[in-house]
Amino acid sequence: MRRSGSWQSVWDDRILEWIRENDGTGTAKQIDDSGLVRVQKPHITRRLKKLTEHGLVKHVGNGAYLLTKEGEGYLDEEYDVERSVWLDTNQAEDEEKESGVNV
Repeated sequence: MRRSGSWQSVWDDRILEWIRENDGTGTAKQIDDSGLVRVQKPHITRRLKKLTEHGLVKHVGNGAYLLTKEGEGYLDEEYDVERSVWLDTNQAEDEEKESGVNV
């Protein structure tokens, strides 16, 4: 299970997934044009800025964003965005068992 942050919106995962599927980089316009994220470009731009603030993507200029290792780790369920920590697989499984979530 992905460990999202309390600040994340429902569109953030789709934005991150789109960037990963497109060689790890993309712009708000490209994401908007793809039709995968069904919000307008200004909203995508705001979400990319928020994802940048939290280290999941990096702004590399000309409106382009690069998926970071933390962003990749989040998508792979290896990074806890809320706490900004990498997960130890055994620790993550123990926490999920304690909370009653099956792994």
